[in-house]
Amino acid sequence: MMSIAAARALTGGTRCFVGIGLPSTAANLARRTHAPELVLIYESGTLGSKPDRLPASIGDGILAETADSVISVPEVFNYWLQPGRIDVGFLGAAQLDRFGNINTTVIGDDYADPKVRLPGAGGAPEIAGSCREVFVVVRQTRRSFVERVDFVTSVGFGRGPGDRERLGLPGAGPTLVITDLGILRPDPETCELVLSQIHPGVDVDHVRESTGWPLDVSPELTTTEAPTEDELRALRALTTVS
Repeated sequence: MMSIAAARALTGGTRCFVGIGLPSTAANLARRTHAPELVLIYESGTLGSKPDRLPASIGDGILAETADSVISVPEVFNYWLQPGRIDVGFLGAAQLDRFGNINTTVIGDDYADPKVRLPGAGGAPEIAGSCREVFVVVRQTRRSFVERVDFVTSVGFGRGPGDRERLGLPGAGPTLVITDLGILRPDPETCELVLSQIHPGVDVDHVRESTGWPLDVSPELTTTEAPTEDELRALRALTTVS
């Protein structure tokens, strides 16, 4: 459901900065179904990749073999990402707070002696800051959806309205958060994430119980359409290892 919901959010000739894992599944699924003109950009420097299977990593040769162009990693960031030429960036999170700030660095209050040290930032801060909009894909639990992240790896809306502008971040920030329970969007005035959509079989109380802050629910809450047979068929074909 997460893969299909994320794929549906991608349209037309959108230039999408793709990460390995579920974002790659979603982007390739969208390109195989309703958005064949989708432009997939991977951090390794491949522009317009069209893999016929899911790549194992950003260094998978199939990305370069099927790309329109291959450039250097610095050029991806300096020429494509930072000037705002990428429409959508996908990010994951270990922790996410009510303002869409992401932590992928440490769990615990002491940076020097954390409870858990995570993989770190990579290109995520630049993606969060410079893409025209950001889609976050993460499973929704109280461990991941917290009142305040232990460490701000990638800025969402900071402490609230106006923080992105004060920091000089040009992108719109996290416009969509896709979880295994539903979809959240930022309130246009407060910038807090609001539940706008629930997946089939999920109730609002369960979503609230899985969130570490008092979650607001949109008065226009909708239910995600169930996956179609065509979507499921394409997803299974994409994820089947030959």
